[in-house]
Amino acid sequence: MYTSFDQINSAIQNGTSVVEIVNYFIAKIEDKKHLNAYLEVFTESALQKAKEVDEKIKSGNAGRLAGMVIGIKDNMAYKGHNVSASSKIIEGFESIYTATSIQRLLDQDAIIIGRLNCDEFAMGSSNENSAFGNVLNPVNEKMVPGGSSGGSATAVAAGLCTASLGSDTGGSIRQPASFTGVIGYKPTYGTISRYGLLAYASSFDQIGPFTTTIEDAALLTDIMSGKDEYDSTASQIDNHNINVTNLEGKPLKVAYIKNCMDSDGLDLEIKTKLEKTISELKGKGHTVEAVDFPYLNEMVPTYYVLTTAEASSNLSRYTGVHYGQLAKDVQGVEDTYKKSRSQGFGEEVKRRIMLGTFVLSHGYYDAYYTKGQKVRRVIQDKTNDILKDFDVILLPTTPETAFEIDGVKDPIAMYLQDIFTVQANLAGNPAISLPLGQHSNGLPFGVQLIGKHFEESNLLGISDYMMNEFCD
Repeated sequence: MYTSFDQINSAIQNGTSVVEIVNYFIAKIEDKKHLNAYLEVFTESALQKAKEVDEKIKSGNAGRLAGMVIGIKDNMAYKGHNVSASSKIIEGFESIYTATSIQRLLDQDAIIIGRLNCDEFAMGSSNENSAFGNVLNPVNEKMVPGGSSGGSATAVAAGLCTASLGSDTGGSIRQPASFTGVIGYKPTYGTISRYGLLAYASSFDQIGPFTTTIEDAALLTDIMSGKDEYDSTASQIDNHNINVTNLEGKPLKVAYIKNCMDSDGLDLEIKTKLEKTISELKGKGHTVEAVDFPYLNEMVPTYYVLTTAEASSNLSRYTGVHYGQLAKDVQGVEDTYKKSRSQGFGEEVKRRIMLGTFVLSHGYYDAYYTKGQKVRRVIQDKTNDILKDFDVILLPTTPETAFEIDGVKDPIAMYLQDIFTVQANLAGNPAISLPLGQHSNGLPFGVQLIGKHFEESNLLGISDYMMNEFCD
């Protein structure tokens, strides 16, 4: 029940109140609390908002999202509510303002029901790096849900909200969407304001939705998008008018990256699904061609050089003095910084801060950071060159299905989970994971599409077509 906005609208039209809908979700979250998707349920404020929305519905002036129940990743500010980025260092911090993305949803009468678990400061591919415990994959609770937005993916997959918000720095929306069998959409960089999003890597981070329908992904993205005086990197287009383009029988031009299909780490059943999809697309009269992308092996190293550098800078503010919890029994400034950061941050966050500090250090800056920026430009240019001749790029979302909790111990092996998703972040393109595949192991997997900058409606229209034609 209530897994799409259409279902909520139908229930409201049939006499169900928004308060009843919110209470339904509160009860279901309690029933599934062992999944550890929610760090906190905003019971009081959600029910208060629901009462207000019910009154607006009665008076005929309700917003576009009246009654939609949304969970938010625990790295987004919501005034009067806690936000911790799933980290001990800012545990218990209450936000004094609301993120632009969330405010725009509230203005259209969405209900924010709680904050969702994630990898600490959005750093991870399994949601095992949260200071508050693992999130379980609702499809198979022995498996990880993916990361870093694992709580957001699990909440939608388990029916604990209608939709959720995540942030995607290198695949943190699309990868968990693939692992849990839902839609995960990363818009073009700058489409949605980052104001109120606790930063990991500022030139990569992008907020986006998890949903069960393409229509809901389009609706939420449209409402959250647009220029924002509080974020200079946000698009200056005031109204993107994002919707699901009707293809009306238009033949598509689809590229697939041969290097991805030939990757040694790609699961055979995922490869077979992609090959079948390519064959069926051709059979329906669409143009599908292989393209070379010779930088597959360079993308993950480039991504981690640049994002760890930005993380080192962004997280330098958490010292126990400026921001963050102050360690006990400290003496002097240096001791305060060392102990507060050492005790407050988890192992993966400390690893990435150290990596970023190294690549920014004297003597290594040009060798790593400057070179990384040059490679990023090459990757962006090549991606755009491909999309000059094609509508979308088709590729796997992940090299495999969800793995067991504590099943990947090597950090490098974990970083390679992002091999097919980082391209869209390095290049800034919109990308989406569609739950089109079902593995013989019983787990879902996604097929990924990358679109052209700011052509969200076309990408969503193609995605809707793919969902209707090629879902297992």
